[in-house]
Amino acid sequence: MAGKMKRSKTMSEGKADLVLVLITGLVMLLVAYPLYYVVIASFSNPYDVYAGKTFLLPSGFSLKAYAAVFADATTLRGYLNSVKYTIIGTVFSVVMLYITAYPLAQKDLPGRKALSIFFIITMYFGGGLVPTYLIVKNTGLLNNMWALFLPGGVGVGNMIIVRNYFQNSIPHELIEASEIDGCSKLRTFLSIVIPLSMPIMAVMVVFCMVAYWNDWFTALIYLTDAKMHPLPLVLRNILIKSSASASQASTISGGYAELNKLTEMLKFSSIVVAAAPMLMIYPFIQKYFEKGFMAGAVKG
Repeated sequence: MAGKMKRSKTMSEGKADLVLVLITGLVMLLVAYPLYYVVIASFSNPYDVYAGKTFLLPSGFSLKAYAAVFADATTLRGYLNSVKYTIIGTVFSVVMLYITAYPLAQKDLPGRKALSIFFIITMYFGGGLVPTYLIVKNTGLLNNMWALFLPGGVGVGNMIIVRNYFQNSIPHELIEASEIDGCSKLRTFLSIVIPLSMPIMAVMVVFCMVAYWNDWFTALIYLTDAKMHPLPLVLRNILIKSSASASQASTISGGYAELNKLTEMLKFSSIVVAAAPMLMIYPFIQKYFEKGFMAGAVKG
């Protein structure tokens, strides 16, 4: 009797595992296929993509869209600008997160609760675009790359994650022991806290890198000089120019259809060009990302 119950339980667990595998596979398919389609469509023949013939495998092979993207002289400059803004912005934001979160993680900090409430309020109430723009303008930061970093240099949500990591993952006894041995607050922070918090630092680096790399709206508002535009804004301008050219083209000799098909292809190639750097970097820091994100989560 006990053997039958055990076999029945094992079969039930096997069926549950199979259902979970099927559900996971379905979710992965729903998430991965749009990305896969964008990649194969960017290399496929524009006529076949426009006609809806590209589904599982590339239809033909064409680099017209990539040639059109990189033929624009502003693309390479946009790449270099994005790399510069991403590196500087990520370093700035991570430093600001650390020097903000670490004091708030100390239980003996005077006014700790009031400061935490002050930060949390900013998550729900903001000055809005126009007041922020006026502040940036009056401080002389228009057409200055620091306009991309200073207004939102500290993400409160990220700061809370880092603070939770400091509170839950770094033993307070270790901090006390270092102070007893004569370490100053700064030495303790630099020599003990930062090395022990590398996992959460990897998480914040990924968050900040992706945010700065994909940000085009902030540059659109504060950077009027085209030479300072990041890659997403450059690609946006290329798409707009291509769409405008297609709408103005004559329908004689199929001019409109040709340009319209190229415009559709530019959409796919622009997504690949913009996303490729982040997709190549993520696998190298994935294990740190997962470890740090779970360690910095709120625990019950």
